[in-house]
This record gives sequence, structure tokens and C-alpha cells, in this order.
Amino acid sequence: MEIILKEYVKGLGHKNEIVNVRPGYARNFLIPKGFAIIATDSSKKVIAENLKQAAHKIEKIKNEALALASSIGTIVLEIPAKIGDSGKIFGSVTTLQLSQALKDRGFDIDRKKISFETDIKTAGDYVAVLDLHKEVKHKLAFKVIPA
Repeated sequence: MEIILKEYVKGLGHKNEIVNVRPGYARNFLIPKGFAIIATDSSKKVIAENLKQAAHKIEKIKNEALALASSIGTIVLEIPAKIGDSGKIFGSVTTLQLSQALKDRGFDIDRKKISFETDIKTAGDYVAVLDLHKEVKHKLAFKVIPA
């Protein structure tokens, strides 16, 4: 079933994208929650016209995301965590902790736009991916250190 996303849905797509999903997922979750609408011919034309009119605005948002990525650059964050004798972390490092560390540095990035390449269970160096825009992804290095 083709739908048009009304906002970003992690793992599915960005706002105003036309995606194919299973009918039950669309009817029971995406449409009732207001995340999507059914992609009819008329709704596709409306979205195309809206995108055409908002092209310069989209370009501005993309440039802001590129500027944010370049200002973050190659900084390396240090995330403190409780670590046992064997070197394992009690619990795990979360995107919320990384988002807070970025906020302390002056970068306001939502935790939903941060993902890890691997699970973080021990101290050491890791890489997170920041999804700043649908065309702008930035890799951020961070260290997990004993608290």
C-alpha cells in the first residue's frame, strides 16, 4: 500500500516521501497516529506542488544541517559510565546520554536522530551516527570512560 509520510518515521522515511508499507501497518498505526495519509493521485499532486514551492526552504534546511555537521566536526565526546572490574558497563550508554553531552557542548540534537553502530557494553572508543537531514548524516566519535 502506498502512503505519503506527514513526518519523519525512523526506519521508514522522511516527511513528504511516498513509501510502500503493508496495509495493516498503514491502516492500524501510521494513518490513525497522523504519521501518514493514503497516496491517491490527487494527494500525490498536492505533495508535488508543495515540494516545488518549498524547494528553497528545503535547501536552506539542508544547508543548516551541513553547517551543523561541519561545526560538530571531529570532536570526541567523553561519556562517563559506571564500569565494573571486568571492564563491562553497568547498563548501557544510551542516545539520551550522548544527546545530553552534545547539548553541554552547545549542540541541540534530538536523541531520536542519534543511532549507534554497535551495542555499547564496555569502555572504549565508539562511533554514533547523527541523522541531521535525510541527505546529511554525520559520524561522531565518542569515548566511554569510567565515572
